[in-house]
Amino acid sequence: MKEHYINALTAGSDITDFFMVKSIGIKMGSNKKNYLDLMLGDSSGEMNGKKWDISDEEADSLMSIAEGDIVKIKAQVTEWNGIRQLRIGRIRKAEARDELQMADFVKAAPEDPQEMFSYVLERANAIKDEGLKKLAVNALEENREKLLYYPGAMRNHHAELAGLLYHIRRMLTMGLKACQVYTNLDKDWVVCGVIMHDMEKLSELKSNEMGISSGYTASGNMLGHLVMGAIKLEERAKAAGLSEEKTVMMQHMIISHHYEPEFGSPIKPLFPEAELLHYLDMLDAKMFDFEAALETAEPGSFTERVRTLDGRMLYKPTFEMTNTEKNKR
Repeated sequence: MKEHYINALTAGSDITDFFMVKSIGIKMGSNKKNYLDLMLGDSSGEMNGKKWDISDEEADSLMSIAEGDIVKIKAQVTEWNGIRQLRIGRIRKAEARDELQMADFVKAAPEDPQEMFSYVLERANAIKDEGLKKLAVNALEENREKLLYYPGAMRNHHAELAGLLYHIRRMLTMGLKACQVYTNLDKDWVVCGVIMHDMEKLSELKSNEMGISSGYTASGNMLGHLVMGAIKLEERAKAAGLSEEKTVMMQHMIISHHYEPEFGSPIKPLFPEAELLHYLDMLDAKMFDFEAALETAEPGSFTERVRTLDGRMLYKPTFEMTNTEKNKR
């Protein structure tokens, strides 16, 4: 088992341990010298690391390290602008003699992927509108293999093995609860919208079967999953026999769920199920970030500033919340 877990490292400590490379590149600093810039991670999270002032010869050697490799580093944990960072002194690729367990390095959703897929597919099959049901079921069946491992993002919320499926599953559960409270909502549209809203992340992101994304596809960079989703829906809607009005409404749910132009949405939601989809998406992302940040915090202390939560430092109480159903990892 690993000696250190990356989310528990504190500024000022020295470490020697193994981590997985999430991304890697050689860059040039303001002093015109090369440095190694990488994102390292394990099952608890990830952290940026840098090896400064490397020679051209060393740079060539280091570029044999690729995304997904396990490396052993000797480093100091530093802090810059309130964010922890690894200042790397030594780095090498792991060898067979190191006898490592991959479970220590792969961050995964806390639920079984097959069980999550079955839950989502069951909800899709329960849709009463035949066109919407075909749309959702066909998309799930077509992408079953990828959904069992794909992350929900390259970084930040749900960037983990089967993270996209976990995101969909939690949004569905919350969406169905919302339909019990807000009785004007059409459950079929909520369920189908949740299933379809991020489906083209499977084409936007690159990912290996460990759920680690190395970046974006060409289409992902130039279009993004909102536009890609709306385009793909045209084809899927025809196969499902969806009317033109329903096709446009589902496309609207996809392109409006980020809400603001700066986040990729050209228009805000124009009917209640689309509005709910945005808030389900936001709520699940924020709750994920709270959980991840507080997981390793000491009781009675504050976390580091969480960039995805507006730089807030979150507080973890000294007592245990009793009315919670904790996920098992």
